Amino acid sequence: MTSNKDTYTTVFLKAAEFPYDEQTVKTLKPIWWYSTRDKDEGGLRMTDQCLEFVETKSEIKTYKIELPKDLILGPQVLIWLDQFLNSPYHLEKRFIKVLSERTAFELYMFSGDVKKMGAAKAMNRQIAKNTD
Repeated sequence: MTSNKDTYTTVFLKAAEFPYDEQTVKTLKPIWWYSTRDKDEGGLRMTDQCLEFVETKSEIKTYKIELPKDLILGPQVLIWLDQFLNSPYHLEKRFIKVLSERTAFELYMFSGDVKKMGAAKAMNRQIAKNTD
């Protein structure tokens, strides 16, 4: 079974016209992703090395969203990002970069407050569960 991280790693390599065989993907996966465990959704936080490759070698567009100055990136915020962002992303202290225009727009609508966005998505997921 191919994971989302395997697929994105392959896409990044293809875009940069680098070899994208199974062994290369397997070698780069722990270098490019914070979490190497496979899951159906989320878990797409990129490392510094991955972001650099994406922006310089693959030349894939990234969207930079400023985070609120008072936002504390605590464990709950990191968990929400892991669960609810279905696009690769890179997190810095004052900003987040995403590869999806839709995700960038969602973050923009929440003024970059990933804590509020995560809480809203968690609430929506719970409401959807309760109505099924």
